[in-house]
Amino acid sequence: MLQMMTDLEDEENWAMEDEVEDVDSDENCVAAEAALDRLACALGGKMVMPHIIQAVPPMLQSKEWKHRYAGLMAISASAEGCKKAMEANLQGIVMACLPYVADEHPRVRFACCNALGQMATDFSPLFQKKMHDKVLPGLIHLLDDDAHPRVQSHTAAALVNFFEECPQNVLLPYLPNLCQKMQATLEKKTMELVQTHRKLVLEQIITTIATIADTAENHFTPFYQSFMPNLKYIMENANDKELRLLRGKTIECISLIGLAVGKEVFLSDAEQIMNMLLKAQTDEGEQLEADDPQVSYMISAWARMCKIIGPQFTAYLPMVMPPLLRAAQIKPEVALVDSDDQVDEDEGWEFVPLSDQQKFGVKTAGLEDKNTACQMLVCYARELKEGFAGYTEQVVKIMVPLLKFYFHDLIRSAAAESLPFLLESVKHKGDDYVRDMWNYICPELFKSLQTEMEPDILAVVMESVATCVEVLGVGFIDGLQMEELVEAMKNHLKKNYDKEEERKNARKDEDYDEEVEEGIEEELDQDDYLLGKIADIIHNLFGVYGEDFVQVFDKLTEYFVAMLAPERPGLEHQWAICVFDDLIDFAPNSAPKYQQHFLQPMMHYLTDVNPGVRQASAYGVGALATKFPGTNSPYLEFCKNCIPNLVNVINDPDSREVENMSATENCISAISKIFKHIIGQDNLDETTVVTWLSWLPIQEDDEESVHIYGFLLDLVENNNVFALGKSNSNLPEIIKILTEGIINKTIKSEDHPELMTRIQDFILPLQKNEAVWSAILAKLPETHKVLLSGQ
Repeated sequence: MLQMMTDLEDEENWAMEDEVEDVDSDENCVAAEAALDRLACALGGKMVMPHIIQAVPPMLQSKEWKHRYAGLMAISASAEGCKKAMEANLQGIVMACLPYVADEHPRVRFACCNALGQMATDFSPLFQKKMHDKVLPGLIHLLDDDAHPRVQSHTAAALVNFFEECPQNVLLPYLPNLCQKMQATLEKKTMELVQTHRKLVLEQIITTIATIADTAENHFTPFYQSFMPNLKYIMENANDKELRLLRGKTIECISLIGLAVGKEVFLSDAEQIMNMLLKAQTDEGEQLEADDPQVSYMISAWARMCKIIGPQFTAYLPMVMPPLLRAAQIKPEVALVDSDDQVDEDEGWEFVPLSDQQKFGVKTAGLEDKNTACQMLVCYARELKEGFAGYTEQVVKIMVPLLKFYFHDLIRSAAAESLPFLLESVKHKGDDYVRDMWNYICPELFKSLQTEMEPDILAVVMESVATCVEVLGVGFIDGLQMEELVEAMKNHLKKNYDKEEERKNARKDEDYDEEVEEGIEEELDQDDYLLGKIADIIHNLFGVYGEDFVQVFDKLTEYFVAMLAPERPGLEHQWAICVFDDLIDFAPNSAPKYQQHFLQPMMHYLTDVNPGVRQASAYGVGALATKFPGTNSPYLEFCKNCIPNLVNVINDPDSREVENMSATENCISAISKIFKHIIGQDNLDETTVVTWLSWLPIQEDDEESVHIYGFLLDLVENNNVFALGKSNSNLPEIIKILTEGIINKTIKSEDHPELMTRIQDFILPLQKNEAVWSAILAKLPETHKVLLSGQ
């Protein structure tokens, strides 16, 4: 198979081509690559990866470029199927690929970009967090390969893969140089388009710019004016038929940049852009063919424009809504034919067998337009709220029946997603109006909750139910509806319990092997996601009804208690504890009634191997400390006894690894809450305070940061000598910790206004003492000094 992948034509002008033809699947190299992909997915990493490790290194060392190319493409092709096996040695694999970014042959450089881009997708965000400093310099340098447009274009495509799932804090240090490089390339390739009509690299660079802006968000603002004039020029002038894709990608890029920088920056160009879009839709509408790539880009751009300018977009609704409503109501053509009837599926028909004698067909033409229209209606309802109320009644009558639209999964998904937004958009019309709409929605939504068979769509339905509960608030879900909802959740919980029993039996079966285990793991991932959505519904029911939900919760308790049993999988432990966390948070008066079920598991699972279980358990301990404060707390001894386990998690050598960070930070927060609410800061000795300070700053959890940094400020505001140190010697470290929280966005002024005010009140007096402030600044990194200069 790997030998077949070396069966390549030595095409002299391959790297200079501007029009890339579709890959011929009959070519040996293409067929072999596809076969390797399927083989890896079918057999898994344990069987395939040893052969890759043995065969690929000699290929990479070969003097023959075709072998080096095939070796790199083999890594790309096997990545998905060998994900777990490759992840364990990701750094080694990446380092083996990187030298070929500078290979003498352009097709090898192309293959290297392909491998890096594929790994960036398959192993995100771990790949981005751990490999950015090794991968990005080489790819950015390769953007200068003007002599080989296909390599240059594929480099830009690999950067799209990298930045799509890239954490923002990884991107930001590269942003200035990256934008400078992109802007220069955009200008050069725009001029090249005008002079020579070459567009391959320009199309891809524009997509890369869009991805960078999408990830950078408001940090892209300083570079806005560098890109927008060229992009507007392309949008306005790329009118030839062969430039339709380029224009569509430019429309996408402009709208994503607008979304990134926000209304205030984008507003000066918004009207011109909107008018160009409107002109294309109204004046050129008849000329846009059904397969014109601009159509989907334009529709998505309208949705982004709605997000950007908000309520002002309502002025455009009379122009954009009529075609949208028509598309959302497209009825597919269906047919029932005999199995032996010859039907040309190339004409847009797809068939599924119903029996040996018959098959059912649907004509797919128009379904994608219907799907796109439904997705846009979701966006408009979500963003415009009351401004969409004039269309809500018509849209809800379109969407509710689409919960049963089994011809297209994403249309059912959009239908479910839209419902809470439609309810929210009419809340200003009064309770009776909302209740009537809910009573129209509820029967079909709850029926879908019971009958939807696709796990991904069922998860969206569950999320819709959870959000509807939150939007409606108290007084809209009547007793019968609540019974139906609880019954649906019971059925799913029972089904989950039964499936776990089936998995246990499958592992004992004589036919059990690695392939069976991989299927079990995939099913577990699905069940984990669905249990999380059920937990979201219960979270919102507790949040809305509080203690009044407890009586209803009693009907579900047995399932969550069963999920806490040691022999059940970690995902069940996590979600069961989350549900009891919500009970403590929203119905604390009832918590003692259930403590026999959750106290010991919560303490035990603090040190579980699963980070999600540790996180949920730590949060529950902190919630008990917060809801039952004081030295007379009924959970005083429990909380104290949990501290050793919490400390062990925090001090574990791997506690700050990406996958463990949230659990670790919840443990720090739990201890902070115990110190604050149960033990009291005056009862903490020096070793305890100094140890606690050594755990800061945190890096990720912006929800728990208010508790952690709030306790730090409690200590300094009360002049705690252990926190401040002898002669206030710890002040620079405390300032550094708080500033780092702002830099890494675990402290945000919009989310934590009171905390930000306390930080400013702490810092301002220090700044007024020039000698003290200078001494503090001298011990801070440059990034922290820059931030503090704007305090």
